[in-house]
Amino acid sequence: MPVGSSNITGRVPRTGRFWARTSSPFPVPLSPDPVPKPPPGQRLAEAVRAVDVRVWRALARVTDSALTLLAFALAYAVRYQLEWFKGVEPIHTQAFAVYAPSAWGLLGIQLLVFQGAGIYRPRPAGGWLNEAFALASASTLSILILIIAHLFFNPLLYSRLVFLYTAVGMTVLLSGLRLLLRPVRRFLHRRGVGVARVLLAGTGELGRMVMRNIVAQPHLGWEILGFLNEGEGAGEGDIGRFKMLGPVTRLGEILTSLQPDKVIICLSWRNYALAEETLRLCRARNVPAQVVPNLFQVTRNQIKLDVLNGVPLLSVQPVSLAGWNYLLKRIGDLALCVALGLPFLLIGGLAALAIWLESGRPIIYTQTRIGRHRHPFRVFKFRTMVNDADDRLEEVADLDTASGIFFKIRDDPRRTRVGRVLRGFSLDEIPQCINVLKGEMSFIGPRPSLPAEVERYADWHQKRLDIMPGITGLWQVSGRSDLTFDEMVLLDIYYAENWNLGLDLGIALRTIPTVLLRRGAY
Repeated sequence: MPVGSSNITGRVPRTGRFWARTSSPFPVPLSPDPVPKPPPGQRLAEAVRAVDVRVWRALARVTDSALTLLAFALAYAVRYQLEWFKGVEPIHTQAFAVYAPSAWGLLGIQLLVFQGAGIYRPRPAGGWLNEAFALASASTLSILILIIAHLFFNPLLYSRLVFLYTAVGMTVLLSGLRLLLRPVRRFLHRRGVGVARVLLAGTGELGRMVMRNIVAQPHLGWEILGFLNEGEGAGEGDIGRFKMLGPVTRLGEILTSLQPDKVIICLSWRNYALAEETLRLCRARNVPAQVVPNLFQVTRNQIKLDVLNGVPLLSVQPVSLAGWNYLLKRIGDLALCVALGLPFLLIGGLAALAIWLESGRPIIYTQTRIGRHRHPFRVFKFRTMVNDADDRLEEVADLDTASGIFFKIRDDPRRTRVGRVLRGFSLDEIPQCINVLKGEMSFIGPRPSLPAEVERYADWHQKRLDIMPGITGLWQVSGRSDLTFDEMVLLDIYYAENWNLGLDLGIALRTIPTVLLRRGAY
């Protein structure tokens, strides 16, 4: 039986039936059975999820309206009671009742502007900063419309500073609330509330590109149910915890069984007819579908647009961590080494003393790893195991708890007591600052791989070697040792394709609670 051809629905396979031969890649029965209705429990879950979306959007509108009124009231208090910047314009005290119609008018304008700006639509890209920028733009536009409306009345009756303060207050309050709610949203997503179940129709590099963008952005609340390959049993198997469910031609059967909230079609350009038929089938089943444009199988950050006398010219750039970006990241690494030098020396000195007192020398453990562009180097770490740990590897081979290429043991009996503490808080990695100073590693980047692991890489794994490995990275703050190897590679490639200073800063800030809480460390 080919890979992925298992019976998804759990029913008896359709054998002995007559199927029509059509130009469509999907089999069409001559006497089609009616599409079975999902069980009552599943229908109830679907209804609850739909109500969840409507309730959350209505609640967001009500909350935004309340915060807008609060921003207006605070702006009035700052202008007429606290009298900030009173030298900007003369103070002619007005009762709040004079501004009340403006406040209520702002509510109506704000609801219309926010709806038109898509504030309440799901945002599949960007983080909180993008959301804050959108809120700032929509709030400013709402205030401008209100000011223009006042020009038709008595412009001398109202203070310009009240409107300015209101715009600032709306931006701060609305974006601040969303920042505070992000942990709440993640908490609910982990429990299945507000989660969109996504099915990927297609595999290969295009499918993996979509997959790694979903994995790297858990705030989207998208759950990958699995993916379909482009041929009858051809292609690869599972990718980490994401299951290969069979060929795309079984889409109708899988839609009935899994009931996804949306389908993302990521087929190669060679299968245009299959993509078109897949989209048609999704429409017939009332399942929202989105198509990924297959342009060189690259992300938006890798496409450069030039214009030749009005003719658009597209070119593909290397990964974002190259050229000036690479130099900027290198300068940041050196600056961080200087800033952390003294505290790392103090903590490292105490760790070295503890290792020496418990098990003697060597204190530093070195191992060959593969760096950028497959360049081998010696990585430095504090020794956390007994001296003959490498010789006892065969004794613990059956304790491997990792999924994929690399080797990992949750409760390794070869670890020392000091080593357990060092690994738990990632203090064993402090000597890797030497590798950072030598230019072999960065503070943030992919996990450095062993030569034996690189030899077992699939073709699509190789892309993670385009950038320097790091002491911490997106893989560490997203699950660390609890991730499968394929998921870690997806995160590494996402990082390489989408690098910017904001992403590095976010990973650095998320590393602190990850280390202190010892998430996935062993």
